Amino acid sequence: MEAGVLPVELWQLILSYLHLPDLGRCSVVCRAWHELVLSLDKTRWRQLCLGCLEHRHPNWPNQPGVEPRSWRETFKQHYLASKTWTKNTQDLESSNCLSLFRRRKGRRQLSVGAGGEFGSLRAALAAASPYDRLVLLPGVHEEQSEVLLKVPVEVVGQGKLGDVALLVSIDQHCPTARLCNIVFVPSWFTSVLYKTTAGYVQFDNCTFESGQLQIHAPGTCQVKFCTFSQSSIHLRSVALCVLENCEFTSSENAAVTVEGCPSSDHNWACKHLAALAKSCAASAEPDAAGCPAAEQDGWGEPLLEPLRTCEIVVGESQSSFLSDAGAQALLGSVQEDAEFEENLRAAKEEEEEEYLALDSNSSDSDLCSDDEEDAQAVFRLPCQAHSLNQTLADLADSRLQSNRLHTLQRDLKLKSLQQELQQDKEAQSLANSLQGCIIQQCLFRDGKGGVFIYSRGQAKLEGNIFRNLTYAVRCIQNSKVVMLRNNIHHCKASGIFLRLSAGGLIADNNIHSNCEAGVDIRKGANPLVLCNKIHSGLRSGIVVAGNGRGIIRSNQIYGNKEAGIYILYNGNPAVSGNHVFQGLAAGIAVNENGRGQITGNIVCENQWGGVDIRHGGDPVLRNNLISCGYSDGVVVGEHGRGLVEGNAIYGNKGCGVWMTSSSLPHLISNQISHNSIYGVAVFCRKDDNGDQPPGQGQGGGDSFQEEREGTSRESYTVGEEEYPAARHPISVALVELNNISHNGAAGLHVKSSEALSIIANVIHANRDGGVAVLQSSQLTRIANNSISCNSRGGVLVEAECQVELCGNGVYENGSHGIVCKGEGVIAENDIVGNHRCGLQLLQAADMKVIKNRIQSFRDYGIALFDEAKGLVQENIIFQGRSKKSILRPLSNAEDCPWHHGCMLTNPPARPHIRGRALGPRVTAGAQRTSSITTRVDGGCHNHGSVFCTVL
Repeated sequence: MEAGVLPVELWQLILSYLHLPDLGRCSVVCRAWHELVLSLDKTRWRQLCLGCLEHRHPNWPNQPGVEPRSWRETFKQHYLASKTWTKNTQDLESSNCLSLFRRRKGRRQLSVGAGGEFGSLRAALAAASPYDRLVLLPGVHEEQSEVLLKVPVEVVGQGKLGDVALLVSIDQHCPTARLCNIVFVPSWFTSVLYKTTAGYVQFDNCTFESGQLQIHAPGTCQVKFCTFSQSSIHLRSVALCVLENCEFTSSENAAVTVEGCPSSDHNWACKHLAALAKSCAASAEPDAAGCPAAEQDGWGEPLLEPLRTCEIVVGESQSSFLSDAGAQALLGSVQEDAEFEENLRAAKEEEEEEYLALDSNSSDSDLCSDDEEDAQAVFRLPCQAHSLNQTLADLADSRLQSNRLHTLQRDLKLKSLQQELQQDKEAQSLANSLQGCIIQQCLFRDGKGGVFIYSRGQAKLEGNIFRNLTYAVRCIQNSKVVMLRNNIHHCKASGIFLRLSAGGLIADNNIHSNCEAGVDIRKGANPLVLCNKIHSGLRSGIVVAGNGRGIIRSNQIYGNKEAGIYILYNGNPAVSGNHVFQGLAAGIAVNENGRGQITGNIVCENQWGGVDIRHGGDPVLRNNLISCGYSDGVVVGEHGRGLVEGNAIYGNKGCGVWMTSSSLPHLISNQISHNSIYGVAVFCRKDDNGDQPPGQGQGGGDSFQEEREGTSRESYTVGEEEYPAARHPISVALVELNNISHNGAAGLHVKSSEALSIIANVIHANRDGGVAVLQSSQLTRIANNSISCNSRGGVLVEAECQVELCGNGVYENGSHGIVCKGEGVIAENDIVGNHRCGLQLLQAADMKVIKNRIQSFRDYGIALFDEAKGLVQENIIFQGRSKKSILRPLSNAEDCPWHHGCMLTNPPARPHIRGRALGPRVTAGAQRTSSITTRVDGGCHNHGSVFCTVL
């Protein structure tokens, strides 16, 4: 009959009454009938799939409420999988014709139980022929001794699951067997429910209670739609086995144990299992079936925080990574900085009383007139030719800043797993591997352990849920685990443990709400950790300790109670391309001699330091964006070390970089800007309440201390590994080639008991002074820096401090160029265009002032007060409007001669940087500065040097 004779709805109603064989025949009549049969997907095919007693809902046990893409395709896959056990040909290789008898349609069906042909399973097996079907009638079937399975048979329970209980221990000695719809209960004499050492066994829709399955190579198995209640599977050197859609509950130890390297002696079923595993992985949807908790947690509740991508503040745009209030505040900061430059001159007029008192001896200190700008232009010296000028020009170019930020945003964009696999052939090989135990779409809950892999075992876990366990996965002793799209949460300890040179791939998993670390890597373990969401943990997100290594890349790590990534005890991972944000402690912590390469990460909105380095931590921190934290950007605590290079440290509510004097970091080529307090702060002790600025977290050491003690409970040998970072060792903390600008307080604040070198930095437009040295019992060397346009003075040196200022350019700061009350040398600096004195020596200052070029528009070039003493020699003082050179306490002394407006030539404007150019690799803010380039009229009246000795 033509399909068009009746309406489609009527055809669908008629066909919905057909059985499976009849549907198959109808589908091959013609194309129209084939399409009609396909249209029954959500009706008849769904009914057939759910009505089969040999399997359950295709998304059981993880998502039984979610329908598959095609019920017909699901039914087909189930049907083919249920026939895998019949594909054995090992015993029939000698004669192909025997296959006709192996699959003969008239194979016998033997009933076992009360009212059946056989009273016991043992008796039925003794009479069974190969591939016969044994049907267990409802009831309890018990055997008093171990049953040997010598012929391939199929044992099926009649009725619903639970109607047939089998109290038996079976030892398989045949090539293949299948058991279906049976509840297995251990016998009184052993806890082993089933074991095989050579053949293939297939379990479908069974329940195992309080017992164990043992599969030894070359034996293998396929377990599907089964429930394990206080039961487990032990796999020893199995080449390949598949566990699908199973539920493991209340296990007293690990639910699945994988021991030993996969055997090279492959069972006949391995090729069929590999094909099934591939087809299951291909048909699984990553969003729905693959990772069921991508949108919700294991309890069906929405995540605590919405997952967001990171965008950086550029000009008028605001970050989607920030809260609305935080974004508005940060954007307002950038806009205020633009206005700040325009109103700089007016702001400088309103100095605090301290500065006014120092200038009270000068009759011209209040000099101001309507034509001040014109006069200032006449006497201003050009200073744009110094070596760091290009960096200042970049600061002034907001468009260039925006372009750099867009480039940074693009470079640090989180990569998908597909992109990672395309670029990393090792990860791609691991993701495609099929060896050992394959576990797919299973549920592990309410027990001690999920999967335990040891002694070179291998396992692949995909699309599983692990919840309310002591641990989810433990991999040790040179074993390998591949974990894709799993959901791991509410474990009492860490979610994933890797120990003793274990490795593998952990990718695209949702790991959250665990009591310890989400991923714990120790004792030489070296995994790939890619594209995971690790969040809401009660401790750290990832811990790398005890010579642990690994590659940690493209992960979202957020909302953890302790550090997002915690590296300690010689842990040495490569951490790159991650987004670490909204943590309740530090973003990344490197402690207790931890190391590591930390590159290209975005570390944002963490409660404590974005990166925290202390107690011998010695990482390489390069090209990261560390921004919008609620405390400091980078903290280098007691005895911390490390190379901090090329980072954008931006918009933090504390300091950009906080260092203690006992630390030895190397800060080079960083962009440190728009932080609420200091750009860089150096203090004697991190926990000194008097030194600690507002917003710095308290009590952080306690949490780190607890984690350190918890980690040290395990004994291991800390070995020396090759350190991958090629850099020169330093004996003094070094701040070099950084751009420190637009911070809320001083650009660089020093209160240190150790030596410090500040070399070739741009310190620009900060809202307090440029450099403030308040305590320095050992020498602080400040050389070849450009210190310009800061709200207050360029450099402040307090009493009893030892400093050496050489080769700096101190330009156009809002108050004095340099104020010094301590000891040391001020040599070969250009101190030009500052709004008050070029150089002030106060109190008991004892300085050598040699070969400087100094100009002040409205005040003295050099002013000495109180008991200041020292040597002032060979300085050139250019004429300002006040026409004053040196103010000294001796009234009968002659003023030193001054020079009328002159070019800063021979040498050109300082600083001079030879062989290195300052160009921060990353930038993090659009800012605006006033140009320091002006016209010059007139020439030198006297080319000689100025000599003046103050006794």
